[in-house]
Amino acid sequence: MTDKTKGLWLAISGCTCWGMSGVAAQYLFTKTTVTPMWLVGVRLFIAGILLIIWGLVTSPKTVFGVWRHWQDAVMIVVFAFCGMIPSQFSYFMAIKYGNAPTATILQFLGPLFIIAYIAIAHWRLPRRIDVVSMAIALFGTYLLVTKGQFDSLALAPIAVFWGVMAAVGQALYTLTPIRLLKQFDAKLVTGWAMLVGSLAFMPHVVIGPMPHLSALGWGAVLFVATIGTMLAYMLYLQSLKYILPATTGMLSSFEPLTATVLSILILHTAFGLPEMLGGLFILATAFIQAWAVHRVPTVKKKRRPNRV
Repeated sequence: MTDKTKGLWLAISGCTCWGMSGVAAQYLFTKTTVTPMWLVGVRLFIAGILLIIWGLVTSPKTVFGVWRHWQDAVMIVVFAFCGMIPSQFSYFMAIKYGNAPTATILQFLGPLFIIAYIAIAHWRLPRRIDVVSMAIALFGTYLLVTKGQFDSLALAPIAVFWGVMAAVGQALYTLTPIRLLKQFDAKLVTGWAMLVGSLAFMPHVVIGPMPHLSALGWGAVLFVATIGTMLAYMLYLQSLKYILPATTGMLSSFEPLTATVLSILILHTAFGLPEMLGGLFILATAFIQAWAVHRVPTVKKKRRPNRV
């Protein structure tokens, strides 16, 4: 197996695990008493601990480096509360009030908000290719939320709201830790942000009622926190050693693809042709942006994973 092939399979496997995680969350929200607040708290805590342990094994001398200077410590807290929590909580709320496929696809609108932020922050118009990406993504969103019936919404307004908020959260998650990622290992920055972010949910997790779950339910919770977070992130990071970030960005489309297929097959989620076309339009923006990166090889961008 060549290095490129290995990288492709690692990236596909990581994104597939993320997609499976969304379906497991949908199962928990529809079949059990688990709430998004409880699941996010448990997921962030377990995944944060696992990532820090991973850091202790691979680079023990740097694990606590983010806490040595107060500026870095403040940025970790900012990333946790302004990037990690909005991204995670809004995504799971979108699944609860909608479903895993639409929540995962709507999250892919995140780059549109990044494009808008960069245009405003630098006081310049977006590139033509960015405008094209935004138009395609917005049309895809329109198809997704109306099912082609342009005079009504097929999704509940609250599901659309949380789906768009998941995209905003994804943009914040990408932009907030840029300075930290230039100095520290990505898994440590993410692990500490997860652990700090989980503290906001601990009162609900500890004091609130414990969900009554079967063995399958607890298995789904552990899957979301481990396979769907820790393993997915590890596979995604490993893929970056063999293939370009732009390539992994395109392969991230396997996340909504997995969520859609499994949600239809296992949970019998209704997902027709208009929603599929809308999803394809939104996912096409990832390919357009990756093509744009290849067209300008001198500009190097460090890409964050879609979700951990």
